[in-house]
Amino acid sequence: MNDARVTVRAATDGDADRLASLLTDEGYPAGGSDITARLARFAAHGSHVLVAEAGGEAVGFLAMLVLPRFESSETFARIVTLVVDAGERERGIGKLLMAAAEKTAAETGASFLEVTAGHHRPDARRLFESLGYDASVATYLRKRP
Repeated sequence: MNDARVTVRAATDGDADRLASLLTDEGYPAGGSDITARLARFAAHGSHVLVAEAGGEAVGFLAMLVLPRFESSETFARIVTLVVDAGERERGIGKLLMAAAEKTAAETGASFLEVTAGHHRPDARRLFESLGYDASVATYLRKRP
């Protein structure tokens, strides 16, 4: 990152190859065309992908769904992906992306923001808990259809 200022902005199709590389580095192989399609899918559903950029390069990104609740007329937001370049971690980029997500969620009128962190990502869980996310409110269960 050098000493370049980090800014957060909406992702564009021009980010696709770099986001694919970041995602692949985390064990989720993707190509630029995959990311372009995912960006379009998120945009079509009113969801958001935010990019942290330093020195003209994406150094991290976050994908956030905005979803309707069924039991009330509210919406909520869920962060489904947060990736920071391995060489840029521990520099506040994750916190910056989370702050931008919280602001975006508030601007959409979401009643709350939630995030999941896999057991294999303890650093992510520590980040979310340090930002005030409560790990005791739900249990996440999964089964393939």
